[in-house]
Amino acid sequence: MIAFYISIIVITFFSMEAVAWLAHKYIMHGFLWHLHEDHHQNGPGFFEKNDYFFLIFAIPSAASFVLGSAIPGWFPFFFVGVGIALYGIAYFLIHDVFIHQRFKIFKRTKAKYLKAIRKAHKVHHKHLNKEDGECFGMLFVPFKYLRQAR
Repeated sequence: MIAFYISIIVITFFSMEAVAWLAHKYIMHGFLWHLHEDHHQNGPGFFEKNDYFFLIFAIPSAASFVLGSAIPGWFPFFFVGVGIALYGIAYFLIHDVFIHQRFKIFKRTKAKYLKAIRKAHKVHHKHLNKEDGECFGMLFVPFKYLRQAR
């Protein structure tokens, strides 16, 4: 049974990359651009309107924890919540800490994969408007950036 729950966590975690890509492309660069726009500009201050997405994406995780804990027979949903939360932690560490340096740690890396993630995100941010974007994911980067990473 433990293997079943672990598989739910792992499948949910990796499925969140597709959810994040779709949400970034069609929601953040779509009808909620007004919340994401400041993330593509260098403005003063630590917080951005874009940080509201942290709360928006925490809702399905919290709901999964609650439903999985409170409703008999729905216990596997608790582990869906774990997978979503773990992806959120990974997203925070990679995106906010490593890429955008909101906390001044992990500035340098020799890891080819991490360099590719950083490069793909820089390419994404070269577009200052909501149109013509590229590289909407976080963990899966196009192979061309892996080849370019040195």
